[in-house]
Amino acid sequence: MFTGIIEEIGKVKAIRRGSRSVVLDIEAVRVLEGTRVGDSIATNGVCLTVTGIGGNGFSADVMPETLHRSNLGALRPGDRVNLERALCLNSRLGGHLVAGHVDGVGTVSDRVQDDNAVWLTVAAAPEILRYVIEKGSIAIDGVSLTVAYVDDAVLKVSVIPHTQEETTLLDRRIGDRVNLENDMVAKYVEKLMGASGKQGGLTLEFLQANGF
Repeated sequence: MFTGIIEEIGKVKAIRRGSRSVVLDIEAVRVLEGTRVGDSIATNGVCLTVTGIGGNGFSADVMPETLHRSNLGALRPGDRVNLERALCLNSRLGGHLVAGHVDGVGTVSDRVQDDNAVWLTVAAAPEILRYVIEKGSIAIDGVSLTVAYVDDAVLKVSVIPHTQEETTLLDRRIGDRVNLENDMVAKYVEKLMGASGKQGGLTLEFLQANGF
């Protein structure tokens, strides 16, 4: 579990490609503090397991499903990536609860300077946008952001100067793909309510029977 508060911008040192998977070698410093093989580091919002640690970075396997669901397959040596270690129970939750399980990718369709902030517009599929609400939270490339606008085609966020400096969000240009992870609460509610059309689910009778 993560918070969406980026700790460090790392750099892709090398990409070792298999038939359908890759191994990423990522240069980093801060996120290596206290990190051991087997720990999790969110890389552009994707929860990756550390498989090796060197003097100036770490390695992680990326399976085919992750490449399909995220933008990690488009990385090249030298690219910058957002990094965050897994949340400790004694840490402040400065962003929101982020699982590191990307729902899919969106495409940057516009960026506009607004005084000291930058507005990013991201086009996304209906199956992602259905869970996005105005003033709710979303993780974009692992960065916890507040949704300022959403309709049935796009969402918009306003990126403050601190976030501009501490993340890779402003590396993104129009047409670039970004990883999106919705706030998980809406998906659980939908499942419990049986919104998929299945029988059962959370009902008024169930809530009354259990003291609600």
